[in-house]
Amino acid sequence: MLTDENKAIVLQFYKAFDGRQMEQALELLAPNFIARMAGMPKPLNGEEFKQFGMSFYLAFSQGEHVFDEVLVAGDKVVTCGTFTATHLGEFQGLPPTGKQISLAVMHIDRVENGKIAEHWGQGDALTPMQQLGIVFLPGPKLIPHIFRGAASKLFKKSAPK
Repeated sequence: MLTDENKAIVLQFYKAFDGRQMEQALELLAPNFIARMAGMPKPLNGEEFKQFGMSFYLAFSQGEHVFDEVLVAGDKVVTCGTFTATHLGEFQGLPPTGKQISLAVMHIDRVENGKIAEHWGQGDALTPMQQLGIVFLPGPKLIPHIFRGAASKLFKKSAPK
């Protein structure tokens, strides 16, 4: 059945990526492959997706996708679960920390002629940054609002009842 084949192709892709067999993983992508990733300003073509994947691959080792749900609907395969890995290489300017990350992921992959033609990826980007010790600070436009809110709460507490 075609849906079983599509599921096997998608799971083989993630297994190859996790096993650090990048060439095998990339062979499962169609020549016209396109990826739509949360947080990316535009879709990625196959080469851009490869570069994105390689930056992650080089920074995080011992990666593993664990899917709690795998749903198949025709040519689309939905995978939901967790990705864990260890930060052993530079990532976006951050030197290796040796810390493990774990993030929730949800993917939709469309299979066409035995290859993955489209990918939609949604991952929790905030949690791994916090796990690596990166603290996000509010921007300059937000700081006055934070102070106003804190001052308002302070005056409400100290006001006579």
